[in-house]
Amino acid sequence: MNGILPSVLPKIFDRALLERRRTRAAKTASAHDFLLARIGEDFVERLSVVQRSFPVIADIGAHHGGLGRALHQTAGLERLISLENTPELLQQCAGERVLGHAEALPFADASLELAVSALSLHLVNDLPGALVQIRRALKPDGLLMVSLLGGTTLHELRTAWLAAEEELTGGASPRVAPFADVRDLGGLLQRAGFALPVVDSDTLTATYASPLAVMREIKAMGASNMLHERSRRPVSRRLLVRAGEIYSHRFALPNGRVPATFEIITLTAWVPHESQPKPLRPGSATARLADALGVPEGKLK
Repeated sequence: MNGILPSVLPKIFDRALLERRRTRAAKTASAHDFLLARIGEDFVERLSVVQRSFPVIADIGAHHGGLGRALHQTAGLERLISLENTPELLQQCAGERVLGHAEALPFADASLELAVSALSLHLVNDLPGALVQIRRALKPDGLLMVSLLGGTTLHELRTAWLAAEEELTGGASPRVAPFADVRDLGGLLQRAGFALPVVDSDTLTATYASPLAVMREIKAMGASNMLHERSRRPVSRRLLVRAGEIYSHRFALPNGRVPATFEIITLTAWVPHESQPKPLRPGSATARLADALGVPEGKLK
């Protein structure tokens, strides 16, 4: 097992609290999985243009199995292993089921052709370590495909809470998870040992009847505040109401509904293999740029 000792992991998320909230959300997970459904459709489309088969696939942080069920629509996907750390979610998954999480993968080195993950890796305490473990579990020329939430996710909610707490208590506590920046993730993939990294971002805006409805949706996803450094004081009714007022005042749409932004960052990368394209050596070009552009070539003054 390619594990990382828990004692050296940074403590960003309270994993025990996260699992309790995911357990409570498991019964109604399919009613609040619109983001996972969107990602499933996207992954199916991306894989449809990859001209190869994937005998062994791992869905890492499988939630209730929505991504795995979507991938069964794609030709060339054979054995699916669903890895999930919440038993109540795992029992809803398709394929082979394994209880575990990305911070200590139970896969042997070079045992997978494809590793996918949807909306799970942004909740691990050590994302670089998790990516290294996935790279080791993939065979040479194996494919990684991951979607996670990016930095603009729920910026409306974050802004409203910060302003309300600053106004009523004179300070703010962390309430919305720190999400990755798209500019950093390509380099992170390369440092983890992947080749040919591609990172792209898609923004989805959902609308709700009220700010409270946004908060209820997040709770139903099992994704409400699980930060290790969160305030342990109960949220007062006054603070909750004020945060809702600020949210509506700053962001409400003309029809009275409020938006909630979700930035979905998708990463694809390959484990290095000799068959993959390589950059040319400096000075090895056989054609001139001027010829390609159809312009005269001259020396700079």
